[in-house]
Amino acid sequence: MLNKTMATTERKSFFGHFTNVCTRIFDRYLPDPLVIVVLITIAIMATGIILKGHTPTAMLNYWMDGFWTLHTFAMQMVLILVAGFVVATTPLFKHLVSRVACAAKTPGSAIVLVTLVSLAASWLNWGIGLVVGAVLAKELAKRIAGVDYRLLISSAYSGFLIWHAGLSGSVPLTLATPGNFLEESVGLIPTNLTLFSAFNITLVVTMFIVLPLTNYLLMKSIDKPFTLTANTDEPKHCKAKITRPAEHIEQALWPALLIAIMGFAGITTYAVQGGGLNLNIIIFALLFAGIGLHKSLRNFLDQMNEAVKGASGVIIQFPFYAGVMGMMSQSGLASDFAQLFVDISSADTLPVWSFLSAGIINMFIPSGGGQWAVQGPILMEAAQALNADVPKVAMAFAWGDSWTNMLQPFWALPALAIAGLKARDIMGYCAIVMLVTGAIIGLALLLG
Repeated sequence: MLNKTMATTERKSFFGHFTNVCTRIFDRYLPDPLVIVVLITIAIMATGIILKGHTPTAMLNYWMDGFWTLHTFAMQMVLILVAGFVVATTPLFKHLVSRVACAAKTPGSAIVLVTLVSLAASWLNWGIGLVVGAVLAKELAKRIAGVDYRLLISSAYSGFLIWHAGLSGSVPLTLATPGNFLEESVGLIPTNLTLFSAFNITLVVTMFIVLPLTNYLLMKSIDKPFTLTANTDEPKHCKAKITRPAEHIEQALWPALLIAIMGFAGITTYAVQGGGLNLNIIIFALLFAGIGLHKSLRNFLDQMNEAVKGASGVIIQFPFYAGVMGMMSQSGLASDFAQLFVDISSADTLPVWSFLSAGIINMFIPSGGGQWAVQGPILMEAAQALNADVPKVAMAFAWGDSWTNMLQPFWALPALAIAGLKARDIMGYCAIVMLVTGAIIGLALLLG
């Protein structure tokens, strides 16, 4: 019994030591995400010139061409961030979050709860997952004494790992959509072979077990929790005395209520006509829910002003990553890298190499759709040539694309903005999550 106890203590000590070292390294050496994307930009520029033989002028053209390609998506991300924040500050939503938060009584249960909620929300829709988990984590940090705020936000973000295996996964949905750019080569692949395959469902269920457990064990390794107290809540705005007719309209209920009714009438019409759930509809719903639930346009605008303060990272970094994506795709670097993994693959190992290559390229092109446009044709052609399982290879790519989001701070920006933290605060924990889940997913792909 003594030997068993000593062995357990040693294991806990090793895990705790490893976690502490990992978090210290990220805290000390991880720069701001903007610095990361600037360094990536310079590195890809140099690589294209040195390895691919492109002229500096050509690489600059690729960079500038790509720089402007994600403006629509960047605006969508800003809107989902600020709209999600605004809804999260409404009295009704705060009440709902409080009810959910009541399920957690201890630091451990808080970590598990926020991980499960984030997983479920991310599986339903990645845009919802990015916001809901962070909002709940912030509320739990105020309620539960002794819970580490950084780990709570990291746990909320960790649920995003399964988004590409969920209902909003861009690759499986694209492959099932008539007229997609790969239909002529592989045909239409229905979602029952990708999203709802036994392989994918098994992995998703596994993540619902592994991620809460991993985050719980990470909590056990923290000696001095970083806590958040209730007095750090959002600032409260005092209602100014109304002195002008225009202010009566700003504070009145009827304009907010009428436009909210119009918004949800539009959503109902869209749904009746057969429209599906997408990012624009989610943003639309959040905006008009925020207006209606705040009960006046002035209250809505006040909270919107607070929300915009946290959106600067999203606004500036999207164009830089779009520029990197332009250089990677137009210079041939991304396709060459993907082909390198294909060349060493067999029918049995192609899913694993698809997973790993997607994970690595995701560090430079953190857009699932943009990355699939580069790698998809190569992987699908290889899968057919090797007689590999085409849907499985596609889903292996999807898992790889979302897997290294745990190390790429790009998608953590909305959660960090809501939390008021920096990337270095959570990335040490996220890196350990990435190592644990990567081993499990890779093994499943190899043996499945």
